Amino acid sequence: GKPRYDGVASFLASRGIHLPHGSPDDPPQKETVCGLGNRKNELFLQMVAQGGVEVYPSTVDLIRDLRAGGFKTAVVSSSKNTATILDAVRMNDLFDARVDGADAAHLGLKGKPAPDTFLEAATRLRIDPGRAVVVEDAISGVQAGRQGQFKCVIGVDRTGHPEALEAAGA
Repeated sequence: GKPRYDGVASFLASRGIHLPHGSPDDPPQKETVCGLGNRKNELFLQMVAQGGVEVYPSTVDLIRDLRAGGFKTAVVSSSKNTATILDAVRMNDLFDARVDGADAAHLGLKGKPAPDTFLEAATRLRIDPGRAVVVEDAISGVQAGRQGQFKCVIGVDRTGHPEALEAAGA
C-alpha cells in the first residue's frame, strides 16, 4: 500500500540494508532505492504481461453487486501501474473513479497511511467521506481510511491476521 520507493526503502530498512535514495530516473542496475524500485517495476510489468495478475472472484462479484445496487465505486492504489493491471484483467469498467500512484505524484498527494488518495477518490466521486466506505486489505490502507474519517473501513484479511487490521482501525 505504499508508493514504490517508500516500499523499497521500508523493505530494505527492515533488513538492516541502507542504500542511497537516488533519483526516479536511476537505471534499474543502479544500487539505489530508486534503481532497485525501477528494477522491481520492470520485473513486475513482465509478470503482468505474462498473465501474472491474480483476481479475487469474490471481490469482483462484490464490486459488480454494489454497482448493480447503484453505488459508485473507485479504485485507490499507490501503484503507478493501476491502469495496466485493470486493462490486463479487463476491469476498467467497474470503477467510476481511479486514483493511483501517477495521480498521487502529479497532485502531490501523500501515500498511505495518509488519507490523501482516498480523499481524492471521494472528491472525484462527489461524495462526502463521512458517507463513504473504504474496503482495504493493507494495514496502511485501513489506517488511511480511518484517518480520512470515512463512514466505515472494512479490512479484508488475505493473510490470516485479522487482529492487525482491527488494530489499525478496521
